Amino acid sequence: MAFQAGGQRPVPRSAPVSPEAQAYLQDYAMLLEAVSFPSFVVDHRWDVVLTNGAFTSLFGGVGPYPTAMPGENFLRFVLFHPEAGSVLGDHESRWCLPMLAQFAATTERLGHDPGLQAIRRDIAQDPIMEAAYRHGLPHWIRAVGPAAAEPDGAVRPLLHPDPRWGATDCRVVEETPATLRELGYTRLTLVLREPPRPARPRHRPRRARRPAGHLSVVPAPEA
Repeated sequence: MAFQAGGQRPVPRSAPVSPEAQAYLQDYAMLLEAVSFPSFVVDHRWDVVLTNGAFTSLFGGVGPYPTAMPGENFLRFVLFHPEAGSVLGDHESRWCLPMLAQFAATTERLGHDPGLQAIRRDIAQDPIMEAAYRHGLPHWIRAVGPAAAEPDGAVRPLLHPDPRWGATDCRVVEETPATLRELGYTRLTLVLREPPRPARPRHRPRRARRPAGHLSVVPAPEA
């Protein structure tokens, strides 16, 4: 979360009851703000607890949408926000399906949770999303393997609004200290990769032209 006016510490969106835990999160928010890559903390429902300024810069351009803003619930943003694809490259295959798989695994463990049940109801009300969840997701998991749903280490495309980054990739890094984990939270950082620079042209000797449609690695047929 960005710093508040007057130099105050950032306040967690979902503060725990314990004053010690709240103080820890306030200090952790300061640490998060020092990270140059988009970084955020979520609970088991993907409700966003903390974000940093780089996160705001990445998603700050998306328009308002009820219950599906990136700084409120990241899963809902990925699944339901109509502008999610403007930031998340290859939105359906590289973001929606992996996060649906994560959601399915979480509901197997915590299916009684009211917040997760609400997300499941919203999925069911969207015919395309429901078909993807019930039919497309099992096929995808069989094809790519269950490990593809794990966020840590995944490389996914982004469309950064800052032209210095533009269309690039990020590696999702899950780095959760023990105290944060005990509170039921997870920290995720999107480590941006430098966009590839165009290669400088090199002057090479001209080669003899081969017949059209003939691969250069295959000898040309003899006359």
